Amino acid sequence: MNEAHWVLAIAFAIGLIGHFALFEIFLIITKRTKGPLDEAFVQHLYRPVQWVAIVLVVRVIIQAIAPGEGLAGEKHLLSLLLIGTVSWLIIKLASVLEAILLSRFNVAVRDNLKARKIHTQFRVLKKIITVAVCILAFATMVMTFDKARQLGTTILASAGIIGIVVGMAAQKTIGTFIAGLQIAFSQPIRIDDVIIVENEWGRIEEITLTYVVVKIWDQRRLIIPITYFIEKPFQNWTRISADILGTVFIYVDYSVPVDAVRQKLQELLNESELWDKKVCVLQVTNTTEKTVELRALMSAADASTAWTLRCYIREKLVEFLRDKYPDALPKIRAELEQKHG
Repeated sequence: MNEAHWVLAIAFAIGLIGHFALFEIFLIITKRTKGPLDEAFVQHLYRPVQWVAIVLVVRVIIQAIAPGEGLAGEKHLLSLLLIGTVSWLIIKLASVLEAILLSRFNVAVRDNLKARKIHTQFRVLKKIITVAVCILAFATMVMTFDKARQLGTTILASAGIIGIVVGMAAQKTIGTFIAGLQIAFSQPIRIDDVIIVENEWGRIEEITLTYVVVKIWDQRRLIIPITYFIEKPFQNWTRISADILGTVFIYVDYSVPVDAVRQKLQELLNESELWDKKVCVLQVTNTTEKTVELRALMSAADASTAWTLRCYIREKLVEFLRDKYPDALPKIRAELEQKHG
């Protein structure tokens, strides 16, 4: 092992020890403050900061002991490592910002419209930042090689033709990327939105630059290209707010006492914690030659609660009619003609 290698080993150890000492001090501070920023910093930035510190220390020491063209190979390798570690650090900084947003904008609360908006925008932007940083890091690494720099000059001379060919080949990919940006800023959908798409009811679970994951009510996952939400119609039940109206249809005989059913509906809703106390309506919405159609209209805080409330009200109204007014249940009337002689 020659002298240069010993210097590299010593520089590496110095960087490691320096990073360890700084983070130990920081950990002592975080135990006292216990803020989300501190925890996110330790969780996401420990390793990237460690390697950036080590590479920087080694690079400075190598430059000091071998100025000029000395140890050119080692310096080039350290330059590549520095580009890679700094890129890693930038990507992890985005994760720190995400952790802070998650702590400040909680989507688990009932009124989470603003939180879902922020989460959707930042998750899409985070993916864009990650892709952009990786591309820039790779391009910067390649340009550190002299031969690659000369090749780049040759390629730029024919950039017009190459740009046209690449543009034609990647127009769908570019369209998908632009659709992702549109989703992030115009936000026809957000994380945790309740939607009806392809005749399926579900919630937006994940939004990427190329596809959207919808968690269907029966735990299946529907994977949809992100361009679908730009090009085709769909229902968004939580676009403005999460509250929603639920309906229950009951078919009864013409002898039904509507006022009694209406009063029972009010009693059932007053007793239920699922009702948000905004809307309670019972109307006769249709009649046929055999039955009367009653529509019970009620409100709830969100779609899942409304579904449970509808099932509960339907069950209790049927029980009420069966027990109190059995003659009001649907029946078929027939007249019998008696023939004489």
